[in-house]
Amino acid sequence: MSAQYTSVPATSAAQPDGAGAAAILAAGIGALALAVFAILGDQSTAFKNLMIFSKPTGPLSGVTTCAMVLWLAAWGVLHARWRSRSVDLARVNAIAFALLILGFLLTFPPIADLF
Repeated sequence: MSAQYTSVPATSAAQPDGAGAAAILAAGIGALALAVFAILGDQSTAFKNLMIFSKPTGPLSGVTTCAMVLWLAAWGVLHARWRSRSVDLARVNAIAFALLILGFLLTFPPIADLF
């Protein structure tokens, strides 16, 4: 009598995708932050003076530094909240893409000059 073996599909829990989603959404937040800080630096003398971290570079040094700090903070907070969860990646990607496009458009001179 020979033994028959049947293959049993391995049950694997879905891999959490929250950490990746956190990085994607944080990138969109950082892109928008850069645009907003750049516009504020152009339009507000007080903000422009506040953003001068390096005199040779001018307010661009503070604008980019603050945008990067906000990006990293958003990434850290989102990662801490989502790292072991599965999230709706399609929604996160759509929001991140919208933020990225908005950030790009706001740094485009004809649009940025409207403010």
